[in-house]
Amino acid sequence: MSGPLEELVALSRRLGRPENDYVVLAEGNTSVRLDDGTFLVKASGARLGEIGPDDFVRLRLEPLLEAVEAGDERDVRELFRSARVEPSPGAGDPSIETFVHVVALGLGGARWVAHTHPTVLNGLLCSAAAEAVLLAGPLFPDEVVVCGPAPLYVPYFEPGLPLARELAPRLRAHVERHGEPPRAIFLGNHGLVALGSSAADAEAVTAMAAKAARIRATALAAGGLRTLPAASVEELAGRADERERRERLVGGAT
Repeated sequence: MSGPLEELVALSRRLGRPENDYVVLAEGNTSVRLDDGTFLVKASGARLGEIGPDDFVRLRLEPLLEAVEAGDERDVRELFRSARVEPSPGAGDPSIETFVHVVALGLGGARWVAHTHPTVLNGLLCSAAAEAVLLAGPLFPDEVVVCGPAPLYVPYFEPGLPLARELAPRLRAHVERHGEPPRAIFLGNHGLVALGSSAADAEAVTAMAAKAARIRATALAAGGLRTLPAASVEELAGRADERERRERLVGGAT
């Protein structure tokens, strides 16, 4: 477990750097799915920028995903207690946003998940036109290459089981429509969920989504959005050379 845990700590600290403006205080959380059906996720109250190995807990994925999909009343503390696996790196309680990670890891095909609250992106997510602005279409080629041709937007729901239960069917519908999971999930009035097959992948999606938000804000202030033509988006998403470039950018992810 030391390899993935060490990499998760390093990823979390990079995401938590103040100059990135992705999180403040104890905002945000990260996770990685292990090969034995368990995953590591940040403990509640830990700060990404100064996180250590004992700020993560190890949980079984399957029972938590079953609880998300069941739809009935559940005791969250008991769910976390029963899903906990020892040895766990830390003794803390899992973040309430663990359930978003459960959906991304269990249904979204992600190996690594980074959930952050970039200020510029949250500014758009808190606007009345959030869904229209963020789903209008990619604005520049690298947004397509890194973040994918189609992000997923989910309106605001209370963090925890309520949000995860709204996210799960939307994620399934996205896969049915587009043939693959999203790389970026926008949570209305909340933040970003980056899905990756490597730590570098999740970090790259986070960085590019934040840049795309800055560009959107600038374009809106300058007169409005001019998105890439749909044919160009499709071509960029399918080009072999762009796939190879993305693999180099995100550490071998596909």
